[in-house]
Amino acid sequence: MNTLPSRTFAQKYHLKFVFWLILIVFLLLISSNITESDLLAFFQGDSIQQFGVILGKMMKPDWSFFPRIWEPLLETIRMALVGTLVGSVIAVPVAMLSASNVTKPAVVRSITRFISNLIRTLPDLLLAAVFVAIFGFGPFAGILTLIIFSFGQMAKLLYEAIETIDKGPIDALETAGANKVQVIAFAIFPQVLNTFLSNFLYTFEVNIRSSTVIGYVGAGGIGMLLQTVIKMFRYDQAGVIILAILVIVVLIEFLSNYVRSKLT
Repeated sequence: MNTLPSRTFAQKYHLKFVFWLILIVFLLLISSNITESDLLAFFQGDSIQQFGVILGKMMKPDWSFFPRIWEPLLETIRMALVGTLVGSVIAVPVAMLSASNVTKPAVVRSITRFISNLIRTLPDLLLAAVFVAIFGFGPFAGILTLIIFSFGQMAKLLYEAIETIDKGPIDALETAGANKVQVIAFAIFPQVLNTFLSNFLYTFEVNIRSSTVIGYVGAGGIGMLLQTVIKMFRYDQAGVIILAILVIVVLIEFLSNYVRSKLT
């Protein structure tokens, strides 16, 4: 007769799960105390009531405001597209210099990897605020922010993809006397092209969302309009903007996932 395997005391009473749950709650309470934040503030006073009032206004969108959001919405998409495209193009040579199977000197690889790692640590909002202070309000500051973000992300994803390619075509071309440019063009890039396009589409998705957020600090796009209507307490108009952003993000994500599925 088959018998069930015996379980340890910890498995029987799920002690591992209980331990991690207690640890997470403890760390949450410690973090709340250090940051002097009250986790129960949302449930105290009229916070929930005020939240309900704002949500209720957003749930009754002012559709007459809809024609005014088209231009800022298209500007947001253009910002994301230009930022992703330029940043990805700049990332290609840096990724080549960062890949160990393309660039032999470890010093060069270390420098280029350090630069891309450093750029990825810079928050989008910080970059946007700096560029707005330098160049003023508008999409140019947002595009520069997205270029830097796209460069950092694409450089890392691309050089990691390059390091996993089949070395056979590279050795064959080098044996035939091909130079470095020819090896990159005919042995390396064809192997990572699909990965590059897939990562490009993913970065474009992320930039659509990011361009909305950085617009809130004056870097152009729909975020600037959203900030304006919220300052005017026009939550009904904010509801229209949020719904439009949601539809655009979902459509772009769907199209991006479809194209990426065809590339793999």
